[in-house]
Amino acid sequence: MRKSAFLYAIAIFLGSSLLFLVEPMAGKRLLPLLGGSSSVWITCLVFFQTTLLLGYLCAHWIATRISPKLQGAAYGLLLFAALAQVALNLNPTLHASTVHPIYSVLWLLTAMIGLPFLVLSATNPLLQAWYARGTANSDGSPANTARPPYRLFALSNFGSLLALIAYPSLVEPYFSLHGQTVVWALGFLVFALLCGVISLKRDTAFNAAGPANITAESNTPQPPPTPSERTLWLLASACGALLLSAVTSHLSQNIAAIPLLWVIPLTIYLLTFVLAFNGNFYWRGLMLRLLPVALGSVGYLIAEPDVDVPVKISVPLFCLTLFVGCLFCHGELYRRRPSPRYATQYYLIIAAGGALGSMFVGVLAPVIFRGSYEMAWSLVYTAALAMVLTWKDNWGWRLFWPAATIAMFVVVVMQERSYSQDTIVQVRSFYGSLRVTQDSTEEAGMYRMLIHGTIQHGTQYFGNDEDRTSPTTYYTHSSGVGLALDLCCKGRARRVGLIGLGAGTTAAYGQPGDVFRFYEINPQVETIANNVFTYLRESKAKIEIVRGDARLSMEAEPPQRYDVIAVDAFSGDAIPVHLLTAEAIQLYKREMQPNGILAFHISNLYLDLAPVVLNQAKSAGLEAVNISSPDDDYTGAYAADWVLVTANKGFLALPQIQGAGNEIQPKPGLRLWTDDYSSLLPILRIRESTKNQ
Repeated sequence: MRKSAFLYAIAIFLGSSLLFLVEPMAGKRLLPLLGGSSSVWITCLVFFQTTLLLGYLCAHWIATRISPKLQGAAYGLLLFAALAQVALNLNPTLHASTVHPIYSVLWLLTAMIGLPFLVLSATNPLLQAWYARGTANSDGSPANTARPPYRLFALSNFGSLLALIAYPSLVEPYFSLHGQTVVWALGFLVFALLCGVISLKRDTAFNAAGPANITAESNTPQPPPTPSERTLWLLASACGALLLSAVTSHLSQNIAAIPLLWVIPLTIYLLTFVLAFNGNFYWRGLMLRLLPVALGSVGYLIAEPDVDVPVKISVPLFCLTLFVGCLFCHGELYRRRPSPRYATQYYLIIAAGGALGSMFVGVLAPVIFRGSYEMAWSLVYTAALAMVLTWKDNWGWRLFWPAATIAMFVVVVMQERSYSQDTIVQVRSFYGSLRVTQDSTEEAGMYRMLIHGTIQHGTQYFGNDEDRTSPTTYYTHSSGVGLALDLCCKGRARRVGLIGLGAGTTAAYGQPGDVFRFYEINPQVETIANNVFTYLRESKAKIEIVRGDARLSMEAEPPQRYDVIAVDAFSGDAIPVHLLTAEAIQLYKREMQPNGILAFHISNLYLDLAPVVLNQAKSAGLEAVNISSPDDDYTGAYAADWVLVTANKGFLALPQIQGAGNEIQPKPGLRLWTDDYSSLLPILRIRESTKNQ
């Protein structure tokens, strides 16, 4: 029996590891197709949770609706179909629609990994059900039945946790995407063979034992769970997934645009499953006392979102709240676990709750909210759930949690009022929440600012005609892009390609005869730039706007013969790596004049992108120079870093470039980014940035 238990444990551990290795791999394939938005990952979570639900449903159906003698065969057919899809998708050809991004993410993930993900999801509950019911002994007699399977669930989450940590630290930095796919496919083959062995041994055992196993199992008195118990399973699992998605979204969009930050909340989520289902690490009394403190602390922070709290305080606080909230939810799930006979039903409802929680943030919130309010609503839901789960405990909790729920609702109201203050436009879509604020000062007069999460994408001053038509923030005349536009084409009209529209600030450089062609993936940004700011309307150049991902749009159009291409897309948390690969540089060279200039905006607290651009320039036979410009309150300039890449030695020799330019120091060991390889880990500079918070 020990050998059998070990075989089950290895299969469950390997399946869970493969499940959480394929998630970031699939997300990495999709990000370039949809502009690198962090919302792509949130939508991926919706797919993963939903397919997990379908996998658990499949496991429940096999374990309860199919004859025990045929269960192994049914599962074997699923394994074979999943292997076929893995083989067919070793080199997938993918196309996405930026008009319907959520649909694109869900469809592409289904086409790439739908069946393998479903089979991996089904494996955990199905094998646990088989293990719990026991197998026949070597002599054909029925083995011990109803063995507790729940520690195997903790083991599966531990495998998922290790895979999640290993991907950004060990897999992505050293393997190309194609190499990752091949290694993962081999791992899936080993997993399928292992599960095939388990299925064959199980079928053989049942055939040898006859109906004895079924009789032994059915004679054991095991009352089914009540509707109220099943409802509590659903509510608790939904709360954990809701907290995970809400914290991930809030951290990346409203706290700090730190790449790979999504790994931390997901790690915490899995860790709480491991601790809760181990059976020894959920101290209910302690969690019930820590939960109000955690909810109150985060509620205080989000009630006044404009209050500047250092990242090194806010990020750990949100993560600690996620840990306490999820451990409470998953601990309560474990306390209310049913007899192992109903394990597949139990896991099915847990998966259903997870799908509902992630759907609220990934699908529903962008439709029903104008701003990022799902974090506040998740606090309300958590407090209300605690009220339900502790209602029968004592009068103290019965009085406390209704009051706490009301307090969290007050946080929702305060946050919405705070976001509405000085805001004249607030919209939201798949690509995030956009706000335009309006304020005034005695010196500059009235001004408007476009904000996407924590990132400012443009400011325009309306005090007088000169201020209104002058470029500001990262795009002033002293910035890298300003120097490129001012010096590139003396005495003739310019043709300029700009990736990222923002408020349309760079249109202020337009002169009669110029053509400024903007590439913008978010239609709401175009609407705001045209109607709330005046840079586009008052530009002297001809303005063209191309909707959709810039690289895909450029690949579909004839060469534009640009004098300057400005790439302004690297300030967020989800870096659109596909705009900075060797293949992208070759595309830009095709789109430019022979002596054209590439200007990369690399201002980013958390990533050192200059060495990456230097590598690309050297590989393409070009030269690169870093232009750093300081803050200037008089011109409205923000400190900005631009890297100018060109073959034009005359331009690089100009006194203005020589005086402002800095040599880029190469980073030892940094590999060339391609469409098949990129890793953010070698260029992260979290430690430096947190010192400046």
